[in-house]
Amino acid sequence: MASTKAAILIPIFLLSSLLIHTTQAHNITAILDGYPDYALYNSYLTKTKVCDEINAHETVTCLVLSDSAMSSLVTAAKQSLAGIKNALRLLSLLDYFDPQKLHDLPSGTTLTTTLYQTTGNAPGNLGFVNITNLRGGKVGFAAAAPGSKFDASYVKAVKQSPFNLSVIEISNAVTYPGLLDATSASTANITALLEKAGCKTFASLLASSGVLKIYQSQMDKGLTLFAPNDDAFQAPGAPDLSSLSSADLVTLLQYHALPEYAPKSSLPAKSGPIQTLASSAAGKYDMSVVSQGDDVSLDTGVDKSRVASTVLDDTPVCILTVDSLLLPVELFGGAPAPAPGPASETPVPAPAPDALAPAPVSKKHRLHHSPPAPPMEAPAEAPSKAAADKADVKTGAAATVGPMGILAAIMSCFVFGNLIM
Repeated sequence: MASTKAAILIPIFLLSSLLIHTTQAHNITAILDGYPDYALYNSYLTKTKVCDEINAHETVTCLVLSDSAMSSLVTAAKQSLAGIKNALRLLSLLDYFDPQKLHDLPSGTTLTTTLYQTTGNAPGNLGFVNITNLRGGKVGFAAAAPGSKFDASYVKAVKQSPFNLSVIEISNAVTYPGLLDATSASTANITALLEKAGCKTFASLLASSGVLKIYQSQMDKGLTLFAPNDDAFQAPGAPDLSSLSSADLVTLLQYHALPEYAPKSSLPAKSGPIQTLASSAAGKYDMSVVSQGDDVSLDTGVDKSRVASTVLDDTPVCILTVDSLLLPVELFGGAPAPAPGPASETPVPAPAPDALAPAPVSKKHRLHHSPPAPPMEAPAEAPSKAAADKADVKTGAAATVGPMGILAAIMSCFVFGNLIM
């Protein structure tokens, strides 16, 4: 028996090890800890949480910067974590490039996507990096923005794990005008940002309910906000929020936020229920993430809402827009009450009672009405008298008795009485 259990446990252990290895293929900060020349770059990977996004991708090439090059980037970004984060994402290529592949590019040039492109903040193809073989065997890197120059070039290979992770040093950061000018959470006005993003109704509810102060107190610890756009409140089937109590409205608004920093690109890595600001120890007011390709949606158990765009992404705060209201099961487990229609709609009048009620029948007509007309066509096979009698027994008091039936019953009683006498 013991040997049988051991035979079962060994494959399970191997499978668990394989799953752990698959989900955590690499740890970029642990790898760079062994390279002191990139200490500043590595520290900003941790501060901005870009390291988590890199580790979540099975295939990635990190273009790392020496301490002097990284110091120049920090100065250019005016030490804004939001701007530095954009630059580090643009230096994270979602493809595998080793020295041989860089020097053997088809046609000598290629455009490759980056982590920055996955955020949805890069207009057009500005989240791509142009890699080109230049004269003398030099490999240059530039932004895909028109007019960008190859200010960054290949220096050396640091570490390769074919075909998952490649770490390559380049001479300078890859940037373009506007990349480093990201809004910082420390100076952000949440309501102003939401209104500019087309979420005026949601911003107004936050201010009037007092939940805005709850969000602000959470920002230093980590906050991700899912803001429904204005159309979401007018969509067919949207609930009438005026019917909620003040406490339920506060709970609903808290349900639209996570007590952690979770940018859009990191959401697909979350499995199982995730807690919101409204969650309790009993596991209520949770939600889950559903992703397919680049599309990310939030599943509340009542409906699903697509995560549309990023309004603010500055560790530890992230503000995202969603296409519809997030309706928790605890408040909207049944069909949500629809919002009232426009006041101009004219209600349809109910029919008058007299029009639906049958005309009264006098006693005289009830006793002497004519029998119903026979059917237009006889059925193909008429039932026998025995079957009809059996049917009459089954229907009992519900059967309709005609005048002849009443007369027959009276005569039967008369004959039976005479016999007894």
